[in-house]
Formats: sequence, C-alpha cells, structure tokens
Amino acid sequence: MNTCPICEGVGLVRVVDVAGRWVSRPCECQQLERDNKRLAAARIPRGYWDCTLDGYDTTFPGADPSQAWALKTARSFVDAYPVDTAGKGLLFIGSLGTGKTHLAVGVLRRLVQERGARGIFCDYGALIKDIQKSYNPSINITEAEILDPVLTAEVLVLDDLGAQKPTDWVWDNIALILNTRYNDKLTTIVTTNYPDLPPAGGELSDAQRAARELTLGDRIGERIRSRLAEMCVRVEMKGKDFRQNVKRARFG
Repeated sequence: MNTCPICEGVGLVRVVDVAGRWVSRPCECQQLERDNKRLAAARIPRGYWDCTLDGYDTTFPGADPSQAWALKTARSFVDAYPVDTAGKGLLFIGSLGTGKTHLAVGVLRRLVQERGARGIFCDYGALIKDIQKSYNPSINITEAEILDPVLTAEVLVLDDLGAQKPTDWVWDNIALILNTRYNDKLTTIVTTNYPDLPPAGGELSDAQRAARELTLGDRIGERIRSRLAEMCVRVEMKGKDFRQNVKRARFG
C-alpha cells in the first residue's frame, strides 16, 4: 500500500488557520478513504461501476430530449439533497436501454461521495429471491437481516421494480419496503421498464389482456403504485437504446 506523500501515513497535516496559528487537520487522503469505504458499502454491481452523471451522454444521434431532461433532473436532485428534497426520491420510467439505471447509480454515487449519504443499490428481482432463500433452514441468514439494510439505508436505489412475477407475497414485501421508507422519510430511487399506468380493469376480455402491454400497476398493484407516486418525482425516459448507441462493448 502506498503511503500518502502529504501526511506520510499519519492522517494529519499542519496548516495555518485564519488567525495565523499552526493547527492540525485531517489529510485529504483520509477523506478519500472514507468516501471509498462508503462507496464500497453501496453495493453497486461491477457492471455499473463506471456509471456517473458526467458519463451519461445525451448528444448521440437519435437521443431523445427526455434523456437530456432526465439528466438535468438527476443533477438538480443531487444539488437539492437533502434539505430541499425532503425525503422525496426519483422514479425513472422507460423502455430497456434508455439509461435509467445509469442515472440512478450516478445519483447514488454523487450522494455518497459529495453528501456523505449512506446508500445501497438493490436489484428488485434479486432481493425477492434472497428473501425466499432465507426461508430455507440451511441458509445462514434471516429475512430480517436481508431487509434491514434496504429498510434503513439513507438512500436506496431499487432497480427494475416489477421484474418479479406478481403475487400477494411479492406485493406484501414491496409494500413493506416502500411504506417503511415513506414513513421514515428516507430517499428511494426507483427504476422500472413498465409504463406508469394502472392495472387492467375487469372489463377486458382474456384476449384483450393478453394483447395489452403490461403496466406498472399490473406488476406491483395500484395501492403500491399510488404510494410510489407520493414518494418519488416521476422521470419518464424515451428514445433509442443508450447501451447500443453509447456503451456498446468493444476492445481496446
């Protein structure tokens, strides 16, 4: 491990204060180490490590104006946090590849690094599966241990909401998470591929239901969708696949 050339590993540096006195203050390397620890604790998947707000390109050919607006909203949210956001979060809505998760992670990174927030990234589908696994006696972790970080994180990114097949049990768990965080005024940033519309009405035939595009209401229920509307500022994103146009895999 390299020693800091400024503090030589002590963690403190001597500086002159406004009164002309020599005083000690923490070295910048200590702040950087604390920032890195908080970022590591945020559980951002390796595939999203390079997702930053500065790295979200809205100028590629075919980019939709809604993507530039989403970036502006994300930046404004970070600038306003935490005083002017008052526990509100963001709900990024859009089709696959529009950059919803990129922006959600970008916001999380900025809040952790610049605001000192304690935050975590959580994939909705993986969370549901982890809770289910906890019921297995051979698994050495409880449901409470899985849910506690999700319920109490200062900032939670809940990615791909609605991806899991809807059941009463799934709805109960997501209701617990959202209601708890709403009551505690904790910031929740959500992404979903489903349009923010109510579930299908009872007047539709089976054929109409089969042909109809699924909505967020279909996947999480209208009661939970209503709660989400109270918790988050809605950010709808349209346009071509961001990953296909900007983040295509390449060598070199």
